Amino acid sequence: MRTLRFLLEKEFRQIFRDKSILRVIFIMPAVQLLVLPWAADYEVKNINLAVVDNDRSDYAQKLVSKITASGYFKLDKYTASYAQALHEIEKNNADIILEIPASFEKNLIKESSSTLFMAVNAVNGTKAGLGASYLQTIIRNFNEDIRTKWVQAPRFNTQPQIDVTYSNWFNLHMNYKSFMVPGIIVILVTMVGSFIAAVNIVREKEIGTIEQINVTPIKKYHFILGKLIPFWVLGLVILTTGLTIAYLAYGIIPLGSIFVIYVFAAVYLLAVLGLGLLVSTFCNTQQQAMLSAFFLMMIFVMLSGLYTSITSMPVWAQWVTKFNPVTYFIEVMRSIVLKGSTLADISKNLLIVFGFAVVLNTWAVLSYRKRA
Repeated sequence: MRTLRFLLEKEFRQIFRDKSILRVIFIMPAVQLLVLPWAADYEVKNINLAVVDNDRSDYAQKLVSKITASGYFKLDKYTASYAQALHEIEKNNADIILEIPASFEKNLIKESSSTLFMAVNAVNGTKAGLGASYLQTIIRNFNEDIRTKWVQAPRFNTQPQIDVTYSNWFNLHMNYKSFMVPGIIVILVTMVGSFIAAVNIVREKEIGTIEQINVTPIKKYHFILGKLIPFWVLGLVILTTGLTIAYLAYGIIPLGSIFVIYVFAAVYLLAVLGLGLLVSTFCNTQQQAMLSAFFLMMIFVMLSGLYTSITSMPVWAQWVTKFNPVTYFIEVMRSIVLKGSTLADISKNLLIVFGFAVVLNTWAVLSYRKRA
């Protein structure tokens, strides 16, 4: 223990001596947590709409007004023809074309039905799909308003209707920040822990201090623990910073116990830091370590369920996520923050991440070779 204490003292002094590391550890996560949740928005808004109004009737104007008043669409311009509207899409000024036929109001009054033409720019598939769905819903509601208020009662079919009453569980107001912020906190803790741990041993190799350690009787597991524990403590500090910002900036208070979050985070950081130390044992330069850590982090982030639901991924990708520790922490964070999950509820994920920690740290100890 005396040997480990000296190693820890050395590491903490080295960390706090480097001002750039302190900025990375404390300032970078705070700035990213204040910026990223505002950009990582699942809602699609400000969809530019080009309208070809061949009818120019009251009903046509009411329809366009209802669409623009929804808050999802911005009227790009009225065009005289479909060709002109298509040119707006080609110039990337419009996302959707709505063409209203010349007999729109006439057919609606006489025949109780009419047709509309919609063309969608599908370069961005997600925006196209959601935009078309929003527009269809608004048109459907507009149609119901007409049938209910303006058309005489005997004229529309007496069909049974079903009223749906619903409630949102766990995220009552469907606030996407409450869903995204816990995941972003996990990513920040992972990035800082894995990147800095990956560079740490390699930095010792580059400046030559690793040779001084290698000739001492320090055991390998003492050396790895001396590198791991300081960043484990800093990882918990970053988690605390993230939870504090989530409360102050977004009003997010975990429904579950904060103690459960820290228990899981303590085990999770052992796994992530073990991975970073493992990478550093195989690299000879900081550049190699950074590129290797960046490569792994890209896979971890994209296959973690942060932005895309895991159940929506291909089967092979869903299998890959089972070997991604970030997946389990994001699931646990969201469960505790939004659902109030207990330690018993997350026990399965906790055991899996503990297994990652044992395997990765054991591998890091075995991979480290002391050289004369």
